[in-house]
Amino acid sequence: MFSRLFATRLFTAAGLVAALSAPAAAQDAQAREGRVHISVTDRDGKVLPLTAAEVAISEDGRAREVLRVEKASGPVQIALLLDDSQAAQATINDLREGVRQFIAKVLDANAQSEIALISFGERPTLLVDYTSNRAQLERGIGRIFARQGAGAYMLEAIFSAARGAAKRASARGHIAVIGTEGVEFSNDHYGRVLDELAQSGATLWALTLTAGARAAESEETRNRSVVLGRGTDDTGGRQDQVLANSAIPTILGKLADSILNQYAVTYGRPDALVPPKTIDVKVSKPGARVLAPSIAPRVRKP
Repeated sequence: MFSRLFATRLFTAAGLVAALSAPAAAQDAQAREGRVHISVTDRDGKVLPLTAAEVAISEDGRAREVLRVEKASGPVQIALLLDDSQAAQATINDLREGVRQFIAKVLDANAQSEIALISFGERPTLLVDYTSNRAQLERGIGRIFARQGAGAYMLEAIFSAARGAAKRASARGHIAVIGTEGVEFSNDHYGRVLDELAQSGATLWALTLTAGARAAESEETRNRSVVLGRGTDDTGGRQDQVLANSAIPTILGKLADSILNQYAVTYGRPDALVPPKTIDVKVSKPGARVLAPSIAPRVRKP
């Protein structure tokens, strides 16, 4: 009887250890994988098919094994940062219509996606917090007016949006900024903004409206240029120049297509005491244009 009781207790203890170790094993397996989102199109912007055999990834110069390539699915979270400074006066009507069409395209693709509207004339102002509610977003669009005598605080807006994206920890977070080349009033240094952007895990997209007056070169505008240039490259986004205000809806539509048609690339990531800093993604498909981050994705805790 003693032997039978001892065996029963031993079996129960072994089962408990197995049950406790299973989640840990699953977490360890997840920690050994990295995932990055990329866009692959031809020269005309058409999404190209992609297989794991056509993708090569390295982190900090070390090759990684590509495990899976899939069309990215699930909802996206997008912070739309909108210039409503005086310099944007002539763009407002086209900007409203472009934002309206952008929202419709994103929510038609996945009704669970969430969009926030933030203006940055004078100071960053939350017009609509992250939501899938079209009526709320439409009311936010109606609040977009050029602020007379106001300058733009684009860098403050990007910094704040990046901090918010980091807290949300979305697997598919994006920050899309639409601004003029007018005066920049943020005194944030580009390094501080880029660091926050890197920590956020979000992809930065930028549309620069060039039809209006261009501000004189200053420390503030130089910081803005660096953030828009390096920030989009670092995170796998894109910077577009908008030559005519009437083209805003069309270019915003293409931006929505880029966000909605990304690939999720999963690759092996060995355990390391120090997380990798850089990632290099190459695609061996003739004529392919690739948008991929150069900052290694964060190791997310399950």
